[in-house]
Amino acid sequence: MSNVFKSVMAAASLALVASTASAQNASSLDQLLEEVKKNRVSEARLNQQREAEFVSARADKQALLRKAQADLKAERQRGDRLAKQFSDNEVKLAEKEQELNQATGDLGEMFGVVRQAAAEAYGRIATSIVSAEFPGRGAFLQRMSEESKGLPNIKELEDMWFALQTEMTESGKVSRFQTDVVSLEGGTQTQDVVRVGTFNLIGEQGYLAYDQQESQVQPLGRQPDSHMVDSAGVMLDANSGIVPFFVDPSRGAILDLLKGKATLSERYHAGGVVGYVITGMLAIGLLIGVFKLVQLTLMSGQIRSQLNNTSNPSNGNPLGRILKVYHENKNADAENLELKLDEAILRELPKIESGINIIKIFAAIAPLLGLLGTVLGMIATFQQITLFGTGDPRIMAGSISMALVTTAQGIIAALPLILTHSIVAGRSKSIVHILDEQTAGIVATHAESEKA
Repeated sequence: MSNVFKSVMAAASLALVASTASAQNASSLDQLLEEVKKNRVSEARLNQQREAEFVSARADKQALLRKAQADLKAERQRGDRLAKQFSDNEVKLAEKEQELNQATGDLGEMFGVVRQAAAEAYGRIATSIVSAEFPGRGAFLQRMSEESKGLPNIKELEDMWFALQTEMTESGKVSRFQTDVVSLEGGTQTQDVVRVGTFNLIGEQGYLAYDQQESQVQPLGRQPDSHMVDSAGVMLDANSGIVPFFVDPSRGAILDLLKGKATLSERYHAGGVVGYVITGMLAIGLLIGVFKLVQLTLMSGQIRSQLNNTSNPSNGNPLGRILKVYHENKNADAENLELKLDEAILRELPKIESGINIIKIFAAIAPLLGLLGTVLGMIATFQQITLFGTGDPRIMAGSISMALVTTAQGIIAALPLILTHSIVAGRSKSIVHILDEQTAGIVATHAESEKA
């Protein structure tokens, strides 16, 4: 088509140029007519040439169409052949599978049993802490249980037997080996690790855990109680003999549960503001008790010293100040002297008994504050039940902890405060008793002297 278009354009251009040139050169109409006739002949030849080109192009298109139809027919015939071949192969495959089933016979059941046994063995060995000492033991078991499509050979059966035998043998041993231990801060460190059968791993940090996915040994996120960790340290340092040791028979499940156990500090902070107030009262009450106990002890010692020297009273102790009042009022009668001495005792009582009632008040308030914390915790618990329901008990754990911990804190604070108050009050009463006893003796002696 492009060739035809070019020919038409060329002919039109030639005709235009020829007409223009003839019009310019013609001197008469006859010459112009002759020129037009000549141009008409030229155009006829060009038209014939264009028709020939159109016919040739049409023949080429017909040839291409016939070729495409022939190719389509060939591909359809090929598709039919392949479909028939696929059907034949399906029939042959079914026949071969039937032949394989007949040939294997009871070995097919053996294959299923081996795969099941390999899967169970892999599940036990992959999670066993023995793999920390002997890594890579379960790789072939995983292949046998997941990837194997044929019957296992003798070597594979022997390897599975050896793996199970090794697990059984190592479960009764206490072994020491070196391996890389991942620290909680990041990085690894090669250190000695003691394996207690298939139960626990022990390292410098205490109890260790084995991560089968990463094939790494790492310390627990939180160690159990200190006495258990101490026994693990004794086991790590021992070389022979019988060593007491806390074993986790669940192969780490109990230790994982202990990681979620709240520490003493966490339990204390669960009491919240009420718990802090109770702690403050306990601290203040104990400080007052210690101060009064020291003060009264020193005062009691001074009074005992004064009893040995009643003739020389001192202003540094209550008994000395009372004796000084007696010496200043020796000439008064017995009744007035008794009143003077009672007044002196009353002046000494505030200093002796100051602060003791505060301890008593704190001991009485602490359980009430604990009860207040319990009520607040239960109110918060019911509010959370209203909002979130009872589907997840962990949502209510904080409020319930506050409700229980504050009660315990109140009782724990009240007990030492009551004991401290009893000790301090007893010491102060003994001092007051000595003062009353000495005053009564002085009054009696003075009354007898008056009668004489």
